[in-house]
This record gives sequence, C-alpha cells and structure tokens, in this order.
Amino acid sequence: MILSFAWACQAPDKTPINLEELTISEIHHAYQNGNFSAEDLTKAYLDRIEALDSSLNSISITNSEALAIAKKLDEEFKKAGKLRPLHGIPLIVKDNINTTGLPTTAGALALADFYPEEDAFIIKKLVESGAIIIGKSNMAEWAFSPMHSESSTQGTIRNPYNLDHVPAGSSGGTGASIASNFGVIGLGTDTGNSIRGPSSHNALVGFRTTLGLVSREGIVPLYLRNDVVGPMCRTVEDATKVLEAIAGFDPKDPITNFSKGKIPENYSQFLQKEGLKGTRIGVFRTLSEVNPDPEITALFNQSLKDMQALGAVIIDSVEVENFDSLRRNQWCPVFRQDLEKFLADYVKRDTMKTLEDVIRVGTKSDYAREGLERFRESDLPENMAENCGDPFTDPERIAFREAIEKVMDSLMLDALVYPSWNSKPARIDRFQEEYSGDNSQIIAPHTGQPAFTVPMGFTSGNLPAGLQFLGRMWSEPVLIRLVYSYEQGTLHRKAPNLTD
Repeated sequence: MILSFAWACQAPDKTPINLEELTISEIHHAYQNGNFSAEDLTKAYLDRIEALDSSLNSISITNSEALAIAKKLDEEFKKAGKLRPLHGIPLIVKDNINTTGLPTTAGALALADFYPEEDAFIIKKLVESGAIIIGKSNMAEWAFSPMHSESSTQGTIRNPYNLDHVPAGSSGGTGASIASNFGVIGLGTDTGNSIRGPSSHNALVGFRTTLGLVSREGIVPLYLRNDVVGPMCRTVEDATKVLEAIAGFDPKDPITNFSKGKIPENYSQFLQKEGLKGTRIGVFRTLSEVNPDPEITALFNQSLKDMQALGAVIIDSVEVENFDSLRRNQWCPVFRQDLEKFLADYVKRDTMKTLEDVIRVGTKSDYAREGLERFRESDLPENMAENCGDPFTDPERIAFREAIEKVMDSLMLDALVYPSWNSKPARIDRFQEEYSGDNSQIIAPHTGQPAFTVPMGFTSGNLPAGLQFLGRMWSEPVLIRLVYSYEQGTLHRKAPNLTD
C-alpha cells in the first residue's frame, strides 16, 4: 500500500501527492506545471514522518520553520519564474551537522541543548541552492558505531526493510528516513563506513567523495583526518545534484585547498546511461571473498554479469601488492583532539570543554560509554604530525593509495568493485556478534579515494545489499558515469513497505 498525504486547504481539483520515490527532477517538473507547491510538498513529508517514523525512530527533530521557508520559496518562484538547483527540495540532515534554529547533538546528552550560531558551510550552500531542511536525523552517538545506530537523545533506529535488523551506523537515521521517503535528499558523514554502510543496508546511493572535495566545517568530528560528508539519496541523479551544491573550496577547511582546479563545471553531465560501455572494471576479490554470505556472493557475481552486459570489460580478479601490510596501522585515534577543538570553536561553554566533561554528563548507551573510555585512555603516537596526517602528506596513507592506483593504471581500470558488505544487516539484538563483512572501512577512509555504493539487490528477509565502486583521487566524474549506468541498467532500488 502506498501512503499519500494531501495538503491543508487542498483545492478540489488537486490530487494527493504520492511521495513514494519522488526525485528532484519530478518535483521541479510538478512545480513548473502547478501540480503542487513547495509548501504542499513540505507539509506532505512532515505528515508522513509523523505518521510513520514511530516504528523506525529515524528523525531526531522536525523543523518548525520548514513550511514558512517553503512558502517563501513558492513566492520567489511565482515572482521570478525560475527555480534554483534544489528549489523546494526537502532535505534531512544528520544530527552532527550544524544547523541554525535546530539542535546539533551528535546523539549525545552533552550536546542535547546545543544550538549552533550559524549553519555549517555545506548547509549554507544547500540552502542557497533552495533546499528546505525538514528535519535532523537520529544517529549512532558521536558517530562511534559502524554496526548500529543508537543515540542517548533518541534511542535505537530500525531498518525499514526489516525492523528486527540494523540500518548500519552511524548515519542510520539518514539511511532509514530517506529509504522510507521521509525526505527527498539526505546528508550523512563517513569516517570509515557511515555513508556507504547505511546506504547499502537501506537500498540507497551513497557518495563518499575524495577527501578534500567537500568541506567538513561545522560538523562534529570523529576522526577529522578521515571524515567526509556527502549525499545519501534514492537515485544517483539526486546524489549528483547534491554533490554539485556542496563541492568546493572552504577557507575554514584547509584540506579543500586540494580540490582547486579539480571540480568540473557540473557533475550532471556525467549521468550517462551507457556510461559502462567500453570501461574496464576490476574485481577486488581480496575483499569480496572474506567469509561472504552466499546470497551476497550471488548478488555480486550477478552484478559483474550485468556490468558486462552493459558494455564493461570485467577484469576478474585484481590483486594489490602488499595489500595486507599496507592496510595495517592506518587508524589514528584523534577523537579527543578533534572534539575538543569543535567544543572550543562552536559550543563555547566553560562547562563543556573536554572529553572528561562529556564523560561527566554521561550517556544512555553502553556502546558509547565504552568508546568514550577508550578515547580517554588512548595515547597518540609521539610523531603524530607524520603518522596522523592527511592523505596528501601522510607517508603511510600515500603508500597505500599509490599501490592501489598503480595496479589500476597498469590494468587501465576505471574502478575497482566489491560488495559494500559481505554479510546481511545484523539483527539489532545481536548487532555486535553479527557484525562482519564491512568492506567500507578498509581502503577509502585511509587513502582518501572516492568510493560510491549503489543498490545491487536484496537477500532473504527483504534485506538490501550494496555494490561499491572505488575510484582514483578526484575521479567523481568517472564514478558517477559508472554507478548511474549500473543503476539504470538494473533498477534494484525499491521502497520498503511500512504499512504491513
């Protein structure tokens, strides 16, 4: 059954808006045809959240100003006759990204009443493009968990495809809410997995872009040296339009200096249905063959056949020299340093300056409590500047990336592919015991390379699975071409049934 919501004071000749799987292009077409307004659409999404989110717990708070913002955008369109790139598009923002007028809690009691003074850089860009923030999404507290999404502020999030299972972490609220058609576009953050994992578990498209392409200013960090923020959407086209709005240099995030001269005029030009034709795709069985669930293996092998049918040359398989040794010792526990800088720059409270202050306030989550204690006791290496650097200056990160790109160059590969997870989403009541197969943690967070996930089908239990494409640095145009072609050639995405 499809749920549709009518708007207040509905005109007799208008039909209710069918929210299921609406895209940016379809919405803009409807605005131009006068089928419904941004205010109508925003009201419909807010009604849907109110009616259906109680079973998922994916939304932390809705925006009481959303309808007023939508009304102003309608008036602007009526006067100017022109739509901004994301004009009137309802957006769900992960609750670790600064938004004025709404709390930014990172799911933690220590920030439960923190209201930022201004929007994060990327939020400013999205609002300028016409997006309407309709709510903040629940998340794994402090973004600690790739396994599940549980916060002290809102509790545990459930997977809309099967409520007994996790939506992955830490952007589980964005994943569950966008999958459930509670908004059109969503934002997640990814330190090791947290855009791609929840996207894979919720049949979404998730872009972890090249580290340095998108600003992280105004975002509660986990490990800033790894952190990326990016789109989580139902289609590649919508994710691409979000990327167009947020990519670019920000003086407050120095790593974005590296993006200068590497951003095309637009990314939408790479949305090509025949984008796989003539490409060379490397199969990275070093990851895909690590204790995989047989159903995931079957879906992955079918994806290779599908890509071949769509015109790609499949190189099966590819090996990276010294991969096991290069991947070791890449993590660096810089949470304390990054968090305390965020507290000083944004929260600005004498009672909330240190990790110890956070621990003093406490948490309702055993998992978060254990994580905070680990970070309190962890020591950073003495040569932190060298061993905890960014992927452009840290020798170990550079060596890892160069080994991968050397193989890609020698075989003339456009991308490497592997399942985003080798296992099905875990059951919520056994999330630690059943956590396995998370391939997103292993390469891109450390090398800085872009890695996109796209739906590749469903396993038993109606549980989604994702296919991941890893590209060279700054190869977003190539990856967009590949994932769009695969998406359009397979059309695996389907909405969950929330009414059964």
